[in-house]
Amino acid sequence: MKLTVFGATGGIGRELVRQALDAGHEVTAVVRDPARLGLTGDRLEVVRSGLTDPQELRTAVRGRHAVLSGLGARSRKDAGVTTRLTRTVLGAMEAEGTRRLLVVSAGPVGPAAEGEGALDRGMRTLVSAVLKDVYADLREMEADLARSGTDWTSVRPPRLQDKPLTGRYRTVIGGFPPKGRFIARADVAHAMLSMIDAGETLKQGVGVAY
Repeated sequence: MKLTVFGATGGIGRELVRQALDAGHEVTAVVRDPARLGLTGDRLEVVRSGLTDPQELRTAVRGRHAVLSGLGARSRKDAGVTTRLTRTVLGAMEAEGTRRLLVVSAGPVGPAAEGEGALDRGMRTLVSAVLKDVYADLREMEADLARSGTDWTSVRPPRLQDKPLTGRYRTVIGGFPPKGRFIARADVAHAMLSMIDAGETLKQGVGVAY
């Protein structure tokens, strides 16, 4: 497949590029600073962009089977950046007629896990309060996705870890895995790539966790 990855220098974005190349896909990585990517390959194209102009990105998404986004706030002070940058991506995709889009969101943005216990409920409440601006940004982004003409999927992980890929995780379409408290960035990337052709995930939020 021909894939485009936004946010390719982030933890999940870099894993998306790495795993996609390992799987034999052609990848266009859109980054602000190519020197930070640290990946090379015959099937890798690197495009520099500040993600401010949809017209600038049209060639990066033209003719792609899917676009994957690891864009997101690195801290609370970056709240708002996810919606702003994703709107640029949506503008480019809709101008080119590129439909498939998978993005990273967060577990607390979606519904609670079925049968959520008191501990997990308390942690969700606490984290949502501390990161309320970040989650408000993600909810606005997801609202933009729902209004768009794309075949989107919002992947919602819990707390992220820098650990090796396991391939052993749970996904819940429209919900969240019970007691799903952690997941490695590498496994989030793996889940996103595996959902590209999963029709049941179209226009859905998908919780993913161990």
